[in-house]
Amino acid sequence: MDTIWAYRQGYEEARKLKVKQDVYCEKAVTGQWDSLGDFPEDLQWEALVDVLRGKVKIQNHCYEAVDLDGIVRLTNEFKFPIAAFHHAHETYLVPNLLKKAYGHTPAVALFATNARYKRESYRGSEFAPRILADHGIEVVMKSDHPVLNSRFLVYEAQQAHYFGLADNLALASVTSTPAKIMGQEHRIGYLRKGYDADVVLWDSHPLAIGATPKQVFIDAVAQLKNPFVLPKSDYLQRAPKTPDFDQETKAALEYDGLPPLGPKESVSDIVIFKNLDSLFLDLGNGIEQIFAAEDYLGEPQIAVVQDGKLSCVGTFGTCPTSLDVNSRTVDLHGGSLAPGLLSYGSPLGLVHIAGEETTQDGEVFDSLTDKVPSILGGNSAVIRAVDGLQFTTRDALLAYQSGVTTGVTAPCSLGFLAGLSTAFNTGAAHKLIEGAVIQDEAALHVSLSLSFSVSVSTQIATLRTLLFGRMEGDVGVQIAKVLKGTMPLVIGVHSADIMASLIQLKAEVERETGTAMQMTFAGGSEAHLLAKEIGAAGVGVILSPARSFPFFWDMRRILPGPPLSQHSAISTLLAANVTVGVGVNFDEAWAVRNTRFDVNWAALEAGGEICKAEAIALASSNLEKLLGLNSGTVSSNLVATTGGTILDFESKVVAVASAKRGVVDIF
Repeated sequence: MDTIWAYRQGYEEARKLKVKQDVYCEKAVTGQWDSLGDFPEDLQWEALVDVLRGKVKIQNHCYEAVDLDGIVRLTNEFKFPIAAFHHAHETYLVPNLLKKAYGHTPAVALFATNARYKRESYRGSEFAPRILADHGIEVVMKSDHPVLNSRFLVYEAQQAHYFGLADNLALASVTSTPAKIMGQEHRIGYLRKGYDADVVLWDSHPLAIGATPKQVFIDAVAQLKNPFVLPKSDYLQRAPKTPDFDQETKAALEYDGLPPLGPKESVSDIVIFKNLDSLFLDLGNGIEQIFAAEDYLGEPQIAVVQDGKLSCVGTFGTCPTSLDVNSRTVDLHGGSLAPGLLSYGSPLGLVHIAGEETTQDGEVFDSLTDKVPSILGGNSAVIRAVDGLQFTTRDALLAYQSGVTTGVTAPCSLGFLAGLSTAFNTGAAHKLIEGAVIQDEAALHVSLSLSFSVSVSTQIATLRTLLFGRMEGDVGVQIAKVLKGTMPLVIGVHSADIMASLIQLKAEVERETGTAMQMTFAGGSEAHLLAKEIGAAGVGVILSPARSFPFFWDMRRILPGPPLSQHSAISTLLAANVTVGVGVNFDEAWAVRNTRFDVNWAALEAGGEICKAEAIALASSNLEKLLGLNSGTVSSNLVATTGGTILDFESKVVAVASAKRGVVDIF
């Protein structure tokens, strides 16, 4: 109410000034020069006067329906239009309200899947672009750079299309529609004679996953000198087919943006997956593709799952349990079975809404800068993420529906020592359910950065003190496990200079103890600069985010990948025999659901050097190894997809088989 009152007060002042100006001009035009005085001006209200005169476009940042209503009423009261509502997460819930705005219906500029990060965005839906377009409302996909890397703006359009926005409207959402709402449609946004010669030549259909520019022309001048272009498959040269999300779209509206996210049913008996085109399994040596449909002739393949476990793969004739009268059959229509994916890097499972402190576990004390309470154990205390787990967060449930069945989360920390991570089932209802907590303690986590309030040399000195066994209490117990090689030390680090010091420190400790440490670099924006040294040192790397971006100084020397560089950070590290995993950027739990697309993108950027099984491993078996999970964590869940593999933009997750829980969750 305060904000709308302040707006109204401001516009009223502008209206009064506009009236005075109009009176002045009317007198001037009619020659009434006596006592005319100076033209009425006030710099404070000049811009709003121009709004009321229709000379300035309004781009309005506004999320919730109640605030949208306030602005719409304001437009009619003072007679000015809105060009677009931005972020606008609840616009899809009130399309008819938007149509009541003065002058014309505003466009809506929003994200594809980035939501739930504050209360105002909690009802955000991936189906919003489709719903708005169905109501004839223009949609713009945006990046809010650097919240989302604007280099990959087209990825927002790709996701919007995946969730139902028509392909022509998805392309328009990052070309002609934004040009129109900013008033530049007369010169940009279209390929037309007389328009600015700003053109992108893509290596595949712009809505295909991993689409990369082959060349960019600005005013007809090529911008990329010797671009690196990789061959793309024929199926990527067309717009992907959108999976059927009709029921999910309907539910988003029916439940006012908060539809139930659990499975429709959980089956503990036999479930048969038919018309299976591919099968990926972890047989103990990483992910392997067991079969592909093109290798088999004759009867279609099936997979039989009993009590959540894969019991037979073959045909209806070769799998006797497939004839059981109590069995449930799921048609995958050329789909796939693959191990559940794993996510690390975000506070998934510890946070419901990142911008609301009362909905999250909170941050741990920083032993380098805070006075840790003696009741906690002082600087020898080690915090366990398992104690603060929160289940049924919407980000976790959406991750589960997207094939990310396991989350590994460390205590939230902005300092040096975070504590012990835990592994949990993203689809579990609460901690006491069998299989909800997969592993109480996974790895010990610390972070080193140029951004901390203490020097890097102080951070390294502290880690050296810990690793040479000079601490007692709980921290000493956990460090002992690290020194024995039974628990990984996961170090959040981006700077190659800091990594070099850590590699030297690892060698020092191993010479002293005679035992190999398990060390993993998490973040790793500059890891490619030391790829050979990291590989030789036996250190693993979890790249977070998967496509590096220089948010801070110690992340500045990224390897961008095609078309700007021949190789990506992932392919460079893999070539140096580094075990690589893909993670999620620090506070972005909403992005976990997109893990399957991240690893597919990584494979496409590698130009055939990473096969589908290896791509899946980047977010499953590789992470399992790097984060100290017991063998078999990944293989305990199987994800079923229709219309393609778990990696494909045309596939949809329809079920998760859980061996630990003994059920198949069907969505």
